[in-house]
Formats: sequence, C-alpha cells, structure tokens
Amino acid sequence: MADQFDDIVIGAGSAGCVLANRLSADPGRRVLVLEAGGKDDWIWFHIPVGYLFAIGNPRSDWMFQTDAIPGLGGRSLAYPRGKVIGGCSAINAMIYMRGQAADYDGWRQMGLAGWGWDDVLPLFLAQEDHIAPQGPLHRAGGEWRVEHPRMRWAVLDAFAQAAEMADIPQVADFNSGDNFGAGYFQVNQKAGRRWSAAAGFLKPILKRPNLKLETHAHVTRILIENGRAVGVAWVKDGAAHEARATGEVVLAAGAVATPKLLELSGIGDGERLRGLGVETLAHRPGVGGNLQDHLQVRPYYGVSGVPTMNELYASWWRRPLMAMEYAAFRKGPMSMAPSQLGAFARSSPDYATPNVQFHIQPLSLDRFGEDLHRDPAITISVCNLRPASRGEVHAASPDPTAAPMIQPNYLSTPEDERVAVDSLRLIRRIVAQPPLQRFHPQERRPGPEAQSDEDLLASARALGTTIFHPVGTAKMGPASDPLAVVDERLRVFGIEGLRVADASVMPTITSGNTNSPTMMIAEKAARMMAEDRR
Repeated sequence: MADQFDDIVIGAGSAGCVLANRLSADPGRRVLVLEAGGKDDWIWFHIPVGYLFAIGNPRSDWMFQTDAIPGLGGRSLAYPRGKVIGGCSAINAMIYMRGQAADYDGWRQMGLAGWGWDDVLPLFLAQEDHIAPQGPLHRAGGEWRVEHPRMRWAVLDAFAQAAEMADIPQVADFNSGDNFGAGYFQVNQKAGRRWSAAAGFLKPILKRPNLKLETHAHVTRILIENGRAVGVAWVKDGAAHEARATGEVVLAAGAVATPKLLELSGIGDGERLRGLGVETLAHRPGVGGNLQDHLQVRPYYGVSGVPTMNELYASWWRRPLMAMEYAAFRKGPMSMAPSQLGAFARSSPDYATPNVQFHIQPLSLDRFGEDLHRDPAITISVCNLRPASRGEVHAASPDPTAAPMIQPNYLSTPEDERVAVDSLRLIRRIVAQPPLQRFHPQERRPGPEAQSDEDLLASARALGTTIFHPVGTAKMGPASDPLAVVDERLRVFGIEGLRVADASVMPTITSGNTNSPTMMIAEKAARMMAEDRR
C-alpha cells in the first residue's frame, strides 16, 4: 500500500521549503516533501564564503552541463543547481532582490490577474524579517532574514562613487520597485551566517507531526490517472516507493528539473514524448521552452594601492586571521557574499527602466570553483536583465536519473548582442572616472585592445557565463496561449490536481536575482491552494 497524504511537494529547494511551511501550517493536512538532494549538514553551507567550495562540488551541486552554445562560440557551461535542502539558496549569492515593479505589472498585462506589483509586494513582506526599520517596503517577523553586509571595501566604495559620476546615483535599497542606482546589496544572512530557505522555512517546522520530509528521494514520475495527478513515484537507496495525494501534487523542482519531470510524466510536446517512449497524457508543447537566464559578462581589472580579496586569500598567514575574525565576530572576508556591491543602469537611452545589473567583487578568478588570482583585482560582472534570447531544457533520456539537456541559447538575437557591447562600454566609462582611477585600474579581461563593436561582441562571447538564474520553462499564461504550461493559479493545463510553483512558471525573467521572487511564487501558490479548497 502506498502512503497517503493530502499534498505532496516535489523538491525542498527555495520554493519547496516555503510550500512545506505554509501547507503544513494546517494541522489537519498531511504533507509529504520529497528532495533528491541531502541535508545541509556540511559547514560550507552555512559560512557565506562557502560558495567558493560548494559550486562545482558534487556534494552540493548537481553538476549539470549545457549543450554547446552557438552564441558563446560553441562553449559548454557548468550549470550549478543546489543538491541539498534549501536548493540554490544553500549555495547562491545570498542577494535579496525583488526585481522591478514593471516586471510584475508586465505579467498582469499579459492577462495574469493577481500578479501585478501591488499584488505581490504583500507576499514579499509576509516572508520578510528585515533588519531595517519597518515601513511600507520592509517588515520584520517573517522567516526570510535580510541584513546588510558585514564588511565594506574601499575599492567598492570607489566604484559606487565612480558610477555616480557616470550618472548612476548611489542608493541604499534596491527593493523599492525601482532599482536604478548603485549600492551595497542586502543579503540573506543572520548574524554573519548564510540564511537559506531551509534554515528559515523548513528546519524550524520539521517537528510538525503532519509533515514528512524524505531526502535522497529522486522522483521518477508523477502518477496520473484519468487526467488527474494522484501521487508520485520515487526511488531511494535503490528501492522504489509511491505516495498518493488526496489533495494536490505541487512541482517545485526548479526551472531545470521541473520540465524534465513533466515530460517523463507524460506532459509536454507529444512528438518529443514519443521519442522518449513516454505516453502523452497532456500535449503541452511549451514544456521546456522559454528558458531565460541572465548571461553575465565578467571583465576584471588589476588595481594597486587598495586591498582586495585576491592577496588576502593568497597569503597563508592571513587565512587563519580571517577564520579567527569570523569565529569571534562573524565578520570579515568569510562573511562575504560573492558580490557585495551592485548597480542597475540602462545600457542605452532606448530603455525606460534599468536593463543591466552589475555585480562588483573585490576579487577575480577564472570561474567559480577555482582559486582566486594572486594579484589584486576587481571583477565587474554585468548581465542583461531582460534577454530576448530563449533557450530550452528537456529530458534527454527516459532514465529519470539522467541529466537533462540544457541549451540556454545566449546571445542569439541582435538585441542581446547590442546590450552586451553597450554594457562593456558602460563599464569602461565608469572605470574612467576619478574615484577609481586613483587605484590605477588595468583592464586584464577582455583587454584594452578590444575596441570595435565586433571585438567587444567577440569578448562577450568568450567571457559570458550563467549567473545561475534560469526561469520560464513551464511558463504561466492565459488559456489562449498554446505554449503556456500553467494558468494564473499555477494549475497545469490538462491535468487536474497538479500545480507548478517555482521559477519555471515565470513568463518573463525578473530584473535581478531570482531567488526571492521564486519564494514569493511559492507563497502565492500556497495561498491559492487554500483558497481553492475553500
């Protein structure tokens, strides 16, 4: 006999932790949460600088790879995803970012009622435990802790001053609905420790008798009978299991795993499913399409006369001092998020709201998971917030444990090419301002020899990489949209009792880091489920 629950949540990542918390708050409902990864019982999940060791580590990262990407010169990229409760919130940059009001108002204008900025702001506030004074934009008392960074760098302060001289004003808060400006990011930390979705939403409620969490539980398919989702099948330690849902199955596996599981469960493009040997139960050709991600281009500059993380990390005698400072005060370099300073700007006057985001770091390295460079340097990463390019994610095999096919299709449109070139020119304009010039910046990558549009575009293709924000692969849309996968209440078209509540439902990507918007979606999903039961 299969175990029986009211609701089953697939995935205990950022969205799944919120769903587990909210759905199990009703003591009369039994909730099962299935997570393919493990528990967060590794020290580097909790120390902020641990992202350097978590990304690219099979203990904490699913180690996905993209297909060769034509727009990046045929390169294949690592595509990190969190392999632990808390999901990507356990290994990400810890940046608290809602996006722009125009993002959500745009969703509402697509015919998605209830998704405008005024609709979603109360959902962000309901989760928030913000260190700032309470007001219309911030609240305390929620599960999602937000603090200011515990360390500043003179070279980052200089960048903010230089940006101001390049007509990008300094701001204290990116979360008002208009994030134009430069300033230090707010971070999901508590007293100098990473604050993941698991820490905030899941672990405090695991004692609830009506909640069951299974880790290392790899879901193989959603069980569908007579057009309704009735349960799930999964494997753990080589043994097969099933559970039945009398209420709903909620898929919260993320923008990479969600479309793959939908396809292996018979929901997707019929022709593609036949190629996998899977019976088509709901022909939804949009499953796996509409992949959007923020491609970051990562120039870096050598500097002098100012400290950076490179030489601190390279010094064998400074590392124990950094560890002691963190152990005693929860401050210093070990408390750092990957990016401390941010900026939002327009790459050209053609855009009404900021269309590019900078992540400025007092360090440089070839790629995450590798050692820092030894000479002092800063990285000025820039990403296109609203890419026109669209990629896809699909099941590559009927084997549910096989990695999915991921093709982001970066820089596949003239608009995205233009934004990349203009962004690199904007960086040079900022660096040329006096506040940074006193540190004698030397452009190491792409290098001053790249001057023409063609040279800069070639540099963007060579330097571009994911900033880990995939969304959109089971997009929300009206019933009239043949490529929509879920409706405005996140219900999968053609299958009753099944919702998707993660980043894959975004019809268009939000203008900034996508973790907190994903958690907002889960908050809204839980409320809609309760409303629909009534």
